[in-house]
Order: sequence, then C-alpha cells, then structure tokens
Amino acid sequence: MVAPRNGKNRRRTRCCTPNSAESPKGRRSICYDQEALDSRKEHKPATSAIEMALEMGIELLSEENYRELQQLGNFDSKTSSWIKTPPEIRKLGGALFADFRYNTVFVYHNGAESYYAARGFRGLLRV
Repeated sequence: MVAPRNGKNRRRTRCCTPNSAESPKGRRSICYDQEALDSRKEHKPATSAIEMALEMGIELLSEENYRELQQLGNFDSKTSSWIKTPPEIRKLGGALFADFRYNTVFVYHNGAESYYAARGFRGLLRV
C-alpha cells in the first residue's frame, strides 16, 4: 500500500505486511510494549509488538493505516493486530488492537500486558 502523507515532507509510506490474510504467526502471542512485558509477574511472552517492530525497522500501523490496509483485502478475519495506541490510553495501562469481522474494521482496547495466540501486529515501513 502506498499512500501520500500530509505535511511538509510529503513522504510516502509503504505498508509492509506479508501476503498474509491473518496476522503473521511469528508475530503473535506478544504483549504491546516493553513496559507491559516488564509488568507481567509470570507467563511472560518472549517479547512485545513495539520491541519486535523496532528490531525489524518498522512501526506498528495506526488506526488510519489499518483501515487503509483493509481497502486492499480482508485481513485479520480470524486474528487481530496491535495498533499504535495514543499516549493518553497507554498511560492508563491500555492498548488498542483491531480486526476485521462482518465486513467491518473493529478497534478495541485491552490491557497492554495481555497477549493471545491470535493477536499479533502488522508493520509500516516509511520510504
């Protein structure tokens, strides 16, 4: 997905997601960020979505990016993906995720420390 960006630099972004209808398996069962990972007392996942994205050189999709992605096909009809969370929500311990059900994009909230086998993330690479 290539989309023109607003602002002075008029950068384009390219959505970097494998040709995978569902959130990629290697990116699932992770909490939102390092703070959430550190807060877990037991049953910690291996890493977090933010940390994994940083290692890959990408960033999590925003809600807007996620909705744009869904214009290209039906993604996450059986899984869900963490998306960028506004700081005011994150400060309260929450994080946002999205999925596609019933021909509709749904955006939800959960504790950032939660993780599920069917929740991963999708990334954005700015070029």
